[in-house]
Amino acid sequence: MDELLEQFLLEGRDLVVQAGDDCAALVRDGSARPVIDSAFRAIHTLKGSAAIVGLAPMETMLHAAEDLLGEARAAGGPVDGASAQALVACVDQCDRWLDAVAEGGLPADAAAVAARISAGLRAVDAGNGPEPVAAEADDGWVQALLCNEAAQAAGAGRAGRRLTAVRYLPRDDCFFAGDDPLALVASVPDLLAVEVTAREAWPPLDRMDPYRCQLAIEALSAADVADVRGIFRLIPDQVQVVQVGAPEPTGPADGEARVVAEQSVRVEARQVDELLDLVGELLVARNRFGALAAARQDDGHAAADLRASGAAMDRVLRDLHRAAMTMRLVPADRVFRRIARMVREIAPKLGREVEVVLEGADARVDKAIADALFDPLLHLARNALDHGIELPAERSAAGKPPHATLTLSARTHGNQLVVTLADNGRGIDPVTIRRLASKRGLMSAEQAADLSDADAIQLVFAAGFSSAAQITELSGRGVGMDAVKETAERLGGRTVLASTVGQGTSVSIHLPAAAALTSVLTVTVGGEQFAVPMNVVVQTARVSAEAIRPVGTGLAFALRDRTIPLLDLGPLLGLAACAAAGDRKVLVVEHGGGLVGLGVDNFSDRSEVILRPIAGLLSAVPVVAGTSVMSDGSVRFILDLAEVIG
Repeated sequence: MDELLEQFLLEGRDLVVQAGDDCAALVRDGSARPVIDSAFRAIHTLKGSAAIVGLAPMETMLHAAEDLLGEARAAGGPVDGASAQALVACVDQCDRWLDAVAEGGLPADAAAVAARISAGLRAVDAGNGPEPVAAEADDGWVQALLCNEAAQAAGAGRAGRRLTAVRYLPRDDCFFAGDDPLALVASVPDLLAVEVTAREAWPPLDRMDPYRCQLAIEALSAADVADVRGIFRLIPDQVQVVQVGAPEPTGPADGEARVVAEQSVRVEARQVDELLDLVGELLVARNRFGALAAARQDDGHAAADLRASGAAMDRVLRDLHRAAMTMRLVPADRVFRRIARMVREIAPKLGREVEVVLEGADARVDKAIADALFDPLLHLARNALDHGIELPAERSAAGKPPHATLTLSARTHGNQLVVTLADNGRGIDPVTIRRLASKRGLMSAEQAADLSDADAIQLVFAAGFSSAAQITELSGRGVGMDAVKETAERLGGRTVLASTVGQGTSVSIHLPAAAALTSVLTVTVGGEQFAVPMNVVVQTARVSAEAIRPVGTGLAFALRDRTIPLLDLGPLLGLAACAAAGDRKVLVVEHGGGLVGLGVDNFSDRSEVILRPIAGLLSAVPVVAGTSVMSDGSVRFILDLAEVIG
């Protein structure tokens, strides 16, 4: 991909986000002058960038949006609802086209779409604002500039020398677009001469508008045409750039080589992944220090040196891992913006009036997590539109405003990212859920009746609620929610659902914000060794045989005045049971809001590893969250205890 186009895509996405936020704010309050100015600047800049890379349909459409906002700014009045909605549609289309350009180019119907949206923007415009000043095609100004005294002194007339002439006619309202004409011209490299005049006679001082620009700026530079055009790349409609004289030979002249210092570089995600793999290899090597120190206990000094070296390496590894993970972090906005666009597209088709509110979109999350979040959030948003949010008439009858609010928020808590999608719709009726659970055979009517309301609504995560037959019968959510939960758990997270009838529903997805170092405990079961994540282990315990009692069809033991069920991890994994005689070694783990004891043969060292997801042929292995390379070079399965216990 062309480097200029790559830069446009990077800058363009930021500008689309800014313009989208401003236009969405204008839908809520069209009289906010700072928002109008901000939207105008973003759209104006995006239009100029689109012109540079040759995206004519986008430029045409944005020009119409710029005119609409320019008229509102000139009139000092608000942007009405229809105009704001038209602006949102324009920005959303730009967002779609940016995705299309990144994948290969604009679609075939881009020109027709641009014409339709431009016509819609002009239709809602109360009047046409002043047209941008067009650059004159006559080259007479070039010859006059070459005769400028300063230009002559600089050798502008020397035969064979290539020069670049610029004529810049700023828009009358250029200051409101954030442009500084004189500073812009001053930034042109290798300036030889500058001439500033007024396009028309200056009015009397008492009638002068200090915010209106009527300058005509002409300049002559020894720099290359491309370098000069780059200075004015965002305002190509206000500038005429002409090459004067014969072109120079290819290659820089002596002493003219320039080095541009880049403040940032683009790195492929694959390269960052490779860096993380190397961190994992270093971690394996570092873990060997502990084993070596234990083996050299007979030599106190050597063991102490090994432990000290291991601790120093551990600090460096943590810093290196943190730096590598920071490179993978992206704002949650990249997902939120796509969801908001989808909601704005679908809601009118379903007859819903929905306002999308984004909160915490600047929260940063690992790129892999952000990409994986899109599908579950898309499903939740569709369910909210289809089944959670009422029609305007139904909302009005219930005493609600006709337009609903769909809030998509993100926040970080430690190393956890919490993404919540909430609506103020009809909510989930637990009575309906109980009836459907019984009807679909998930449980008996008596079992369903015994469920609390909070437990009943959690049944929407059951696979039985995902069939198409439920769509018209279930008043709240329930279609395919099991897929949302499955995705969250596959990413190492969990899903929390809360709902109140008549008030709305919220679904929160708790995920790791980044793939961090994982602390694991090695356990032995049936002669095999496995790793267990320490974040789910409450404690390890040695329980005497006398303390274990039969309860119903199972076993339990008491720990700190709490009765904890005891399961044998061996049979759960299809391995031999632990020895029944004598004391039992037990892992006490969190599960389903309570505690469960897992009997094991032994538990040994605790270590920090990088969890590697299961892939390829092993991806179908159940109850395994991933693998890790241990200090001795062996590969160990990391158990997903939630799936093991069931």
